[in-house]
Amino acid sequence: MAENAPVRLNRIERVLATMIATVAGLSILAMIAIVIATLTATKTSDGLWPTIAVLPGIGLPLAFLLIVVFSVLAIVRRRRIANGGG
Repeated sequence: MAENAPVRLNRIERVLATMIATVAGLSILAMIAIVIATLTATKTSDGLWPTIAVLPGIGLPLAFLLIVVFSVLAIVRRRRIANGGG
């Protein structure tokens, strides 16, 4: 294998990357929705708003944990490749 050849992601890493982007993206969209609702004086105490308000508090720490898992998997994979384990 050439030294500068790009290393392809395996299926687990692709799924983790998609999960990270989805969870973080939804959390950021929820924060933006809360800010807009607050600025427009929307009643956020009923309906779906409590769920939207809790989403960033759960989603962002979950995205952080997924990033840590993704990083560990990438490091292990690269070490295996460097040691010739393929």
